Amino acid sequence: MNSRKSSFLLLVFLLGGALTAQIATQRALRPPPGSSVALVVFEDLQCPDCKRAAPLLEEAARAYKIPLVRHDFPLPKHNWSFDAAVLARFFDTKSKTVGDEFRAYIFRNQEQITPETLRQYAERFAAERKVNLPFAVDPRGELAKKVKADYALGQAISIQHTPTIYVVSNKESGTPFVEVVDRTNLYAMIDKMKRESAPVAASAVKSTKKSATPQ
Repeated sequence: MNSRKSSFLLLVFLLGGALTAQIATQRALRPPPGSSVALVVFEDLQCPDCKRAAPLLEEAARAYKIPLVRHDFPLPKHNWSFDAAVLARFFDTKSKTVGDEFRAYIFRNQEQITPETLRQYAERFAAERKVNLPFAVDPRGELAKKVKADYALGQAISIQHTPTIYVVSNKESGTPFVEVVDRTNLYAMIDKMKRESAPVAASAVKSTKKSATPQ
């Protein structure tokens, strides 16, 4: 009886874990409302390969006029990437554009940044844009919680490395997302996903634009 009960509990645990992973995947690997296709990336601001991938993703998003959804996935082995992600979240509160500009700025200066100099680079970036950078950018830990939530989301869908890049769509059948393993195929993958995705109603696009607010 105990053996059967243990087996049943194990089955429930496994099914629960699988359901959680499925829900996380559906949540993460879908385009924002009002878009039929998007790019999704889990990135680490201290990751050299993320630095190489970032311009390509930004260029593709501009060329196709599709969203680029960025998720923080600071790897534990990196000694300043988590703090950089928190700073990026702070600049997001000014505008998404400013936040993305900060990420690009960090990537450009990545090789020179250390845990001791990260704040100096952030101050320089803020001063160039006339943004007040407080001594404590996250006094209540709310920005850190967002970074940790992104990391937990990545773990739930089994992210193993950075950058992990997906082309995602609003398809209701087949495979609505595909991981970009060979970046030279990125544009072809976007073309294919756009052909297969469902059209977005004009009302949905209008509603999304109205409700959009700076992050």
